Amino acid sequence: MRITHVLIGASEPVATKSGRSGIHKKPVEGAVQANPLGLEGDVIVDTDNHGGPTQAVYIFGQNDYAYWTRTLGRELAPGTFGENLIISDLSTHDVRQNDMFDIGPVRLRVTYPRIPCVTLAARMSDPKFPQQFSKTGHVGIYCAVETPGPLIADTKVTHLQTGTMPILDLLPGYGA
Repeated sequence: MRITHVLIGASEPVATKSGRSGIHKKPVEGAVQANPLGLEGDVIVDTDNHGGPTQAVYIFGQNDYAYWTRTLGRELAPGTFGENLIISDLSTHDVRQNDMFDIGPVRLRVTYPRIPCVTLAARMSDPKFPQQFSKTGHVGIYCAVETPGPLIADTKVTHLQTGTMPILDLLPGYGA
């Protein structure tokens, strides 16, 4: 496994109640510092529902991207789902709560699956997309930053399967 993209976003207009979001992530060149509250330079607008120590980094697997590309019948740009990292050879279905990812000097601990919101519905221009997203389980995962440090695209990722509960057991609507 490797990081294929490191992504951060700025506050941008979005057609939701708040009117702004950091969901529009863009790939960056070079190192980005991972800290206990997220990636340096990444904006989280809705701090009541996103971010914080248990949602510091949002990872999406390349295998999940492949699923959505097939399902939606179109290519998806990196950052489509608002993720911070895209990792090759990874699917949400293969992850357990409390698994660890070692990425260079950085250690991330899996905390929760992504639970989609109205901002994702607006991003995908489909009010029903969050239900479809959850049902499939191809949602990505949130992580806590256990050991801060720089994240760089093309860095090797080691998945330490230390958890016991499949992360999708925590996802409302999965398989419904």
